[in-house]
Amino acid sequence: MLDNIGYIIYIVVSIFTTIYVSSALARNGLASLAWGFDGDVDQARSTNHLLVVGFYLVSFGFVLLRMRTNVDIDNFEELIAYQADGLGLVLFVLGIANFVNMYLIHRISRSAYRVTTYNSKK
Repeated sequence: MLDNIGYIIYIVVSIFTTIYVSSALARNGLASLAWGFDGDVDQARSTNHLLVVGFYLVSFGFVLLRMRTNVDIDNFEELIAYQADGLGLVLFVLGIANFVNMYLIHRISRSAYRVTTYNSKK
């Protein structure tokens, strides 16, 4: 019985965490993308949406792969330990994904800045 409760807790917390992190990244990264695309808000929104979809795919894929079906949980202490192990790893991977997204936004912005600077010198 505790196995089923553990899986439900793991899925629900992972989904809500992924959605929260994704919405924060999308909301706060849009301005950087718009600047990187030289004020082209439509291009920034499109790229932002693609980053969000990719983030969801990687995050949910990892969450589902991380679920183990061969673990027997017999007491509340094992349930807590299992949840801490699973959710801790999910949060760690989401943190890495956040830094990867920020690096990509930074690279896009730098590339656009170089192109804009080069074109303005002509």
